[in-house]
Amino acid sequence: MRLFHCTTRRMVAGCLSVLTMAGALGLGGLSGGAPAFAATSSPYQATAGILTPVATVDPQQLALATPAGAATRGIARGARRVHPRGPASQATVAAPTSLAASATSQVLTNFNGVSSLDSAVTNFGAEFEPPDQGLCVGNGFVLEAVNSAYTVYRTNGAVVAGPFNVNALFDEGLKQFTSDPRCYFDRSTNTWFAIILFINATNTGGRTDLAVNTSGDPTKPWTIYHINGTDDGTNGMPNNPGCPCFGDQPLLGLDHANVYISTNEFSILGPQFNGAQIYAIAKTDLVALAPRVHVVHYGNLMIGGALAASVQPAITYGSPSAEFFLSSLDPTATTDDRLGVWALAHQPDIATGGMPPLSHVVIASEPYGVPPGAVQKGATSLLDAGDDRMMQVEYINGVLWGALGTTVTPNGDTTSRAGVAWFRVQPHLTGSTIASAVVRAQGYVTAPGNYLLYPALAVAPDGTAAMVVTISGATRFASAAYTVLAPQQAAFGAIQIVAAGTGPYDPAATRWGDYSAAALAPDSGSFWFATEYIPPRSSQTPDRLRNWGTRVFQVNG
Repeated sequence: MRLFHCTTRRMVAGCLSVLTMAGALGLGGLSGGAPAFAATSSPYQATAGILTPVATVDPQQLALATPAGAATRGIARGARRVHPRGPASQATVAAPTSLAASATSQVLTNFNGVSSLDSAVTNFGAEFEPPDQGLCVGNGFVLEAVNSAYTVYRTNGAVVAGPFNVNALFDEGLKQFTSDPRCYFDRSTNTWFAIILFINATNTGGRTDLAVNTSGDPTKPWTIYHINGTDDGTNGMPNNPGCPCFGDQPLLGLDHANVYISTNEFSILGPQFNGAQIYAIAKTDLVALAPRVHVVHYGNLMIGGALAASVQPAITYGSPSAEFFLSSLDPTATTDDRLGVWALAHQPDIATGGMPPLSHVVIASEPYGVPPGAVQKGATSLLDAGDDRMMQVEYINGVLWGALGTTVTPNGDTTSRAGVAWFRVQPHLTGSTIASAVVRAQGYVTAPGNYLLYPALAVAPDGTAAMVVTISGATRFASAAYTVLAPQQAAFGAIQIVAAGTGPYDPAATRWGDYSAAALAPDSGSFWFATEYIPPRSSQTPDRLRNWGTRVFQVNG
């Protein structure tokens, strides 16, 4: 199958070594009695349950961690999981059509975000990579959370609070195992949502932490909920192969009714992969900070004859009759030309203890495949380009937008490089079931002679789409860039660089990514982006080698 990331805060060889840090916190989970399983005509299992708040965190009471006098831990790099079917092949896809002329756009704000220095300062001298992106914007604030620090800024880049150890936002011990933060500001409810994965110190339990802030101000208190992903037969959860397990790289989506979290379930200590898990959580309960929050867990998800993986929930605008999801296929980690389109109808039923139906279809798409490592200027080592899982998804004006990293040979080039495949898909329901879906537009984004890494895409109500990437090549250090697809155009415009990289990435630490972030501004008039790049060697980087940084910027599409 495709490659799966296990991005860690400490070194985990192959994600199989024992985590020995003391002080594990107890696991919360699906409570409120024994969950009932829904009888459905589909092979999935649906389990209803209740979440209860476990803690409250006030960022204004957090002390900035300092490495002085503390034991320094080694540099942590997330180890990559490989499905037993084997590594990716060197297959390529056909060259795309030429890119359109650059769409008119303007960079409104552009500043350095959380860096390797911030990671070191907040983590007792240790730096962690890759800086997986959590970016959310609202009420004049920009919150950026990465592995493994977070900072709150004003929209002009001025620091409001932080940097803090990212664990503090979720009321976890500062040396506990967490990874893969994401966040979103929901304008309709004036609420901030943030998630992260957690594995306890005894390797006996995994969960997703969900933090909720209803004040509109991310520096005010957050309420914490725990979603149990252990799946070892305890706490009313299934007993899945290889468990105790955890949910790798949790994905975040929401609509008018619910918050949706999708994970990839792996054994904590073994090689087993148990497929994607979807959790639908009543947004009305969360916004009310209710003592009992309704949730439904969907497991045993199959698609195209294989376990589903990375089923990306949409950030949904409006109040459609279903929440939609997109997923790539490619079970052999070579190339594929199919997409999975999913629908969860009757979304408000979650809040009253119901278990809405989940359905999917498989549709044909343009080819895509696992991208090759990216060449970078000044080094022989390659930047890790990840795999071809679906990245951020949005549902707006009746269509789904998504993008993923792919192998592709640009026009005028002779080498297969890392590029982007993007899709605009229109789903169609019959009753409460997805009956069909049609690709209304698709294409590739490439840059001859260069590599594009970890796309994230956002779309405005007028149909303008904008995408952030990291770009690198033999004559270019890893840099932050974006591209725009104007309404009525067939292809994204030229790549625009907003922050040029200033040196090669540490040749011994080629792990890059694992994902960027994009957000439509609350007023829908601009886009916010964050991605990894190599900043100037100054206050952003603690030494010569561990020199990653992030760039946060705003674009008027």
